[in-house]
Amino acid sequence: MRRYLVGGAVRDRLLQRPVHERDWVVTGATPDEMVALGYKPVGKDFPVFLHPTTKEEHALARTERKSGRGYQGFTVYAAPDVTLEDDLIRRDLTVNAMAEDEQGALIDPHGGCADLNARLLRHVSAAFAEDPVRVLRIARFHSRYAELGFSIAPETMTLMRQMVDNGEVDHLTAERVWKETERALMQPQPSIYFTTLRECGALKRLMPEVDALFGVPQPPKHHPEVDTGLHVMLTVDCAARRNASLAVRVAALCHDFGKALTPAEVLPSHYGHESSGVPLVEAYCARLKVPADCRELALHVCREHLMVHQARELTPGTLMQLLERLDALRRPSRFEEFLIACECDARGRTGLEDRDYPQPDYLREALHRLQAVQVSEVTRDGYAGAAIGAELRTRRIKVLKALRETWLP
Repeated sequence: MRRYLVGGAVRDRLLQRPVHERDWVVTGATPDEMVALGYKPVGKDFPVFLHPTTKEEHALARTERKSGRGYQGFTVYAAPDVTLEDDLIRRDLTVNAMAEDEQGALIDPHGGCADLNARLLRHVSAAFAEDPVRVLRIARFHSRYAELGFSIAPETMTLMRQMVDNGEVDHLTAERVWKETERALMQPQPSIYFTTLRECGALKRLMPEVDALFGVPQPPKHHPEVDTGLHVMLTVDCAARRNASLAVRVAALCHDFGKALTPAEVLPSHYGHESSGVPLVEAYCARLKVPADCRELALHVCREHLMVHQARELTPGTLMQLLERLDALRRPSRFEEFLIACECDARGRTGLEDRDYPQPDYLREALHRLQAVQVSEVTRDGYAGAAIGAELRTRRIKVLKALRETWLP
């Protein structure tokens, strides 16, 4: 029995990046032998065990043979006669197909170290094309390491296009697409994930709502970048720079879906795109099984982001209605996420990244003043029954009026 550190731990150590988890491959052992040594079996599709002390994953070296369509169509073979080299050649990228023995010696049969130095993401072998998840994974890796100057090898991009053309990505489950997309959204530059998928043709198959935004023009006065797809990518990256939550990043991605439906004769204007985008956001979230909190925020941002941009011009009554629709008083944390997403929309524009944008602070102050208007004060003044709610709302609109007057030029 021998064990080897593999994959991301080796890659990130060589890149001098933090190593968050360590995975191992074990050769020359059987499942029974692993259990006898105190390892706990956890693998479902192939033999994986947790180390009795470190709890790090140890997988028996394995080979895979394609036996069907999609990423689940594999027959796995794991036995003591499978070598480390047999295991590594089945991996996706050369930078992920390196190993270290227990003495720290590097084992690099596919040139992963050279590709790290060249900042290239390159597939290991033709077996890459057998697993459509790898199209998503390489796009995610690209988004993670783009800031280091990584690019995708031309022959690998060609292979990815062939996989899309052959229909392999059509067999991906919604859960797997969302899992990779969720992880990509939390990378430092999420836009690279979507533009990489678009380059190989997978974005149109998997997320047509996003793909349809590219090439749709917007008024240059408000959007110097003009292209809606580019604007959305800038918005998502702005959310990443803000270290925003996943829900904010999903909302940033979805907020302008309706612009893809604008009739050609009215372009580059997009009147009503907020409401027309709502069904598209609902369809996107339902199809990919996006978590409920992300879906809720995305729908609010889609419907109301223009109202935020116009916040200082809203009448007190209209502003009150907006805050009620957003349930801001009862859900202030979600309201804050809403404001961050709208601010990312305002700053996700070429040359306007540092623009003066006081609207979120105006709305934060509006909520703060509303929170100071207490029901107890209304009842103490003698109001009862249905009159309590009416008087409470009257007083809240009054404080919004005072707020607007203090914020006027």
